[in-house]
Amino acid sequence: MNSLIALLIGAVGGVVAALCGVGGGIIMVPAFVLILKMEQRLAVATSLAAIILTALATSAKNHTNGLIDWRVALPSGLAGAVVGWFAADLLKKLQDVTLTRIFATLVIVIGAQMWIQSFKKDLSSIGEKVEISPNHKKN
Repeated sequence: MNSLIALLIGAVGGVVAALCGVGGGIIMVPAFVLILKMEQRLAVATSLAAIILTALATSAKNHTNGLIDWRVALPSGLAGAVVGWFAADLLKKLQDVTLTRIFATLVIVIGAQMWIQSFKKDLSSIGEKVEISPNHKKN
């Protein structure tokens, strides 16, 4: 049963990864913790391992579609890999409750910031869509 649930979690993570660039952390970690009853640190580590195949497949497709800026992807990936290697030791040392709070805080803060930015983009594009005639008279 856990294998079937893991397949479903992975499928949802794949869709979210392909559409949003995330999937491991946002989908898999909470699902592993809440549904499969994993400890937070085990869920994080398992998610990182699971997302490797998703990242490879979606990156290959995105490259084919011309959607990757390799000048950003390569240095970011290299820095993430090097720093992640050392930061992974913290995963072993921090308590699950601390990891859960860090994770939840990041999801909420970054999610809220992106949500607010999406409205700012909508508002800024309104001026571009409405053309006011130079002969328009104010009442």
